[in-house]
Amino acid sequence: MVTLTSADSALKSYYLGAISQQLNTEVNPFLAKVRQSTADVWGKEVRRLAQYGVNGGVGAGTEEGALPAAAGNNYEQFVTTLKNLYGTVEISDKAVRASENNAGAFVNLLTAEMEGLIRSSAFNFGRMLFGDGSGVLCTVSSASGTTVTVDSVKNVIEGMTVDILTSGGGAVSGATGRRILSVDRDANTITLSGGALSGVAESNIVCVQGSYNLELTGLGAIFQDTGTLYGIDRSTHKWMVPYMQTSVGELSEIKIQKAIDKLEETAGSRVDMILCSWGVKRALQEVLSASRTNSDMTELAGGYRTMTYNGIPVVADRFCPDGTMYLLNSADFTLHQLCDWKWLEGDDGKVLRQVPGKPLYTATLVKYADLICTRPCGQAMLSGITEA
Repeated sequence: MVTLTSADSALKSYYLGAISQQLNTEVNPFLAKVRQSTADVWGKEVRRLAQYGVNGGVGAGTEEGALPAAAGNNYEQFVTTLKNLYGTVEISDKAVRASENNAGAFVNLLTAEMEGLIRSSAFNFGRMLFGDGSGVLCTVSSASGTTVTVDSVKNVIEGMTVDILTSGGGAVSGATGRRILSVDRDANTITLSGGALSGVAESNIVCVQGSYNLELTGLGAIFQDTGTLYGIDRSTHKWMVPYMQTSVGELSEIKIQKAIDKLEETAGSRVDMILCSWGVKRALQEVLSASRTNSDMTELAGGYRTMTYNGIPVVADRFCPDGTMYLLNSADFTLHQLCDWKWLEGDDGKVLRQVPGKPLYTATLVKYADLICTRPCGQAMLSGITEA
């Protein structure tokens, strides 16, 4: 007979390993390539020493003159807070009891819930990779009833639970904890659960429930030329600013190669992954086709097959901003984490717990981590590319 105890055991011994493997390797090929480490984690923070420039204790001199004065490496300490990443599954008591005499049915029930959790988690963590940590999914243009017109629906999907906030992050009355019922990707509208939205206005922002300013430090935060990153002021540390070219227009091999050459020339950085939008990938294919350049295929972690440019994998991602191409050196990135994915356990060691006052059981997957790029000047971004 299937019981909650056996289900609890299955979640810990069987499903956890499979879920961790998929979330670590199949969310995004670049993220799968990034090193994961528990080093440099201190309490709730990541404190990472980053070296920049060169050792200054080198020089030429006379045969009998003084030796060069010692001058060690330059270091700055990066500091960021570990982000709390959660994924929750829910099973009703009725579903458990209906399958308690059928082990196969219960396995199918758990498997379906785990697959749903993986899809949801992969969507959100893939989105965070390109975000700036704010958790903003889109900006409101207008609202009527329960339908909201937004500037983009790239980062939303049916089933998400979202909050509508003011541009400063304050709650909009009656507009938090709403579930997305449908998405019109042609009209850029989302329809939310619940009653009519009365206080929603233009310039309000849409975020994943409770996630405002709490998400991973993604590429959107790294590719900026002002403000601070990991506590370091970019205005006084220019090596914290990546190579960025805007308004690129028509894509060409020369424009791409210029960025690659610039990184190697100024930072000694070698690009090993290109991320772009689907339209930019098609534009690159047109460029290579016009020049009759062969583009080989390669297989990346997680079984992902993709084209290459001069031997560099080119990965199109749904969350990459339109008209944008990132040229990255994965060796400069580390996902610092307190631990790998774990189930949140109660005092009794169980992961399945009843929701107070409801005939439901939930289990929560957790990971405490943040993404750090130790050499922002070794990365490049081309934007404003004309898509195909």
